Order: sequence, then C-alpha cells, then structure tokens
Amino acid sequence: MSKRDSILLTALKLLVANGIHATPVSLIAREAGTGMGTIYNYFESKEVLINAIYVQIKEQEKAALDAVFEQELPVKVQFEKYFHAAIGFFVDSPDYFRFMDQVQASPIITPESRNKGLDAIVDVFALIRKGKTEQIIKDIPDEEILQFTGGAMLGYLRWLNREGNEHKLASTLPNQVRMVWDAIKQ
Repeated sequence: MSKRDSILLTALKLLVANGIHATPVSLIAREAGTGMGTIYNYFESKEVLINAIYVQIKEQEKAALDAVFEQELPVKVQFEKYFHAAIGFFVDSPDYFRFMDQVQASPIITPESRNKGLDAIVDVFALIRKGKTEQIIKDIPDEEILQFTGGAMLGYLRWLNREGNEHKLASTLPNQVRMVWDAIKQ
C-alpha cells in the first residue's frame, strides 16, 4: 500500500470514529505512522484530504455500479439490480457509508468533488430517462426521482446500521426495492 493510500485509509477510519471536526491532522499523521509534513505533501489541507476520500469512494461506487446496467434488460430489472448493488456496496463497506453520511450535506465537499461524484450515478440518470421515455417511470424531473430514491437508500442504510438490524438485510431489502419502485413507476 502506498503512503498516500495509507493516509487515506487511516483518515477514513478516524473520521468515521471521531467525526470530521474532532479529527485533527496530527492524529491522522500519528495513526498513519507518518509526519504531518508528509500528509501536507499529498494533501494541502484537511479539507483536500476529506475531498480525496469522497472522490475515491465515489469512484469505487461507480465501479461497483457499472456492472449493473445492461441495456437489453427491462428498466424495472435494471432498477432492482441498481438498488441491490448500491445498498450492497455500502453494506460491504460500512466505513464508506458512515463517512458519506457525515459529509453528504457538508460544505467541506467542494462542487468539483460533487461533480466527480455524479459520475458514479450517470447510468442511473440514463435509466430514469429511459424509463420515462418508455412511460414506465413517472414523468417527474430526474433529479427529484433520484433524490427520492437516494433518500430511501440513505434511510434504509441508517436503519440497517442500528444495532440489531444488521442481520435483517436479506429479509428487508426486497421490500425496500418494491416500495421505492412502486413509488416511482408510472
């Protein structure tokens, strides 16, 4: 693992455990086994480091979702596969979810990073447009449908992360997918 990757991984774990504002760069340096100067060689500020983690997670999310979209499949099937894959990505990487949950509305994430993050869901927008064209998905602005779907996923992931719910994924995910699909379908 490179020094940069080690810093990113250490920072992610500390930011998730302590919170963004309670995690100084000095602690990240100490836990990563490096000096603060080394961190600043890679990241000019804590905000740049946080944005690098955000972009890295979104790039990995995109890679996980890319395999889901098969144009020859019906819109509903693609949507179900997308929902399962997105939930699975964050269930398999709980620190990613906890980090993203902290920063989703934070001004620390720059517009440039948010735009890079949108690359992770460009195929979702295309699927929504295809569904609307085929009159399968309600004629509501794409961003509103995505906001609704993302909000449902966020709420579900928060619920799964509560103590005692982590084992309920297999029995509850089909219901979540069905409820969201029923809400956006024509």
